Amino acid sequence: MKIWAKLITAGKIRKQFVYEKEERLTYSRFFDYLADICHELDIPTPVLLKTHIFNFAKFNHVKFTSRDFIEEFDYDQLFLENIIL
Repeated sequence: MKIWAKLITAGKIRKQFVYEKEERLTYSRFFDYLADICHELDIPTPVLLKTHIFNFAKFNHVKFTSRDFIEEFDYDQLFLENIIL
């Protein structure tokens, strides 16, 4: 499983990271993946809703905006994309 995480401001990628695990993608563990990604990018972890998981499952990507974060978020969005091999 690979997830490409991008921090975007003004339409440009400011920071990116590819999260890799030697296991199949499990949606019940999606928050753990998100927390690991946010830790690597040194940003707060956003609130994860069912709609976020459904969007990732259906469209292979999900977008978190500043309203999804409780703490201050210095970027326009956190964009996670499933890399399908």
